[in-house]
Amino acid sequence: MPDAFYQPTDDAGRFVATGSTEGPWSSELQHAGPPCALLARAVEQVPGSLEGPAQVARLTVEILGGVPVGEVTVRASLARPGRSVELVEADMHAAGRPVLRARVWRVRSTPVGLPAEALTAPVPPPPRPATSSRFTEPRWQVGYLRAIDWRFVDGHFERPGPASAWARQRIPLVAGEEPSPLQRVALLADSGNGLSRLLDMEQWWFINTELTVHLHRQPVDDWLHVQAHTVLDEHGSGLARTVLSDVTGPLGQGAQALMVGRRPG
Repeated sequence: MPDAFYQPTDDAGRFVATGSTEGPWSSELQHAGPPCALLARAVEQVPGSLEGPAQVARLTVEILGGVPVGEVTVRASLARPGRSVELVEADMHAAGRPVLRARVWRVRSTPVGLPAEALTAPVPPPPRPATSSRFTEPRWQVGYLRAIDWRFVDGHFERPGPASAWARQRIPLVAGEEPSPLQRVALLADSGNGLSRLLDMEQWWFINTELTVHLHRQPVDDWLHVQAHTVLDEHGSGLARTVLSDVTGPLGQGAQALMVGRRPG
């Protein structure tokens, strides 16, 4: 296994994807999780305009096309400055074309003295299993899926239907760096569609066209609990919804709009 999802180059915006970014649809295409996390990293490096600390409230990534396992270029900039809320935009190019675009809302982070009745006591997710989950099918043991330590509570990648699992990345996002909480969330949030798949991947496409993550707080640990559920429509669309939690309780939700159809041949 490579020692990171991406190796940096001499150019601060260029990276080379390793085999650990490989997704389940093709050995030549990245799983969307690592590219989304790399965009989140770029967003974090954009100086803000807010008065004081900031936190990400929403991350939306539009998937314009498949991301090849190879060199990618990432850029980010402040699109809408403000004192209490700001909008940051980022994009990724690969093989001479745009492949991902992100829009991120950041809000100021400061105590506001909420009344007790406005606060809800968090409900922790189920306990994390003591050992890593096993996989029997080779397609679930390569690339991105192998680079994550999966510990299923309900369901499994190898069985259709809703699922929940604790997960933690085994390797850094970028070689030589410790991933931030936001990067860890972005890396795993795109897994909801695969976790809760309802169809056989050998016969069907069910590819997400975007990923939207809403966060009401940042995770406190490197382990995340991902609870996913998918609904499909007979006209070829679907929605995968994911509840994201850490050891203390829920921290946000993810959603993926799906394009569904039979695979050729």
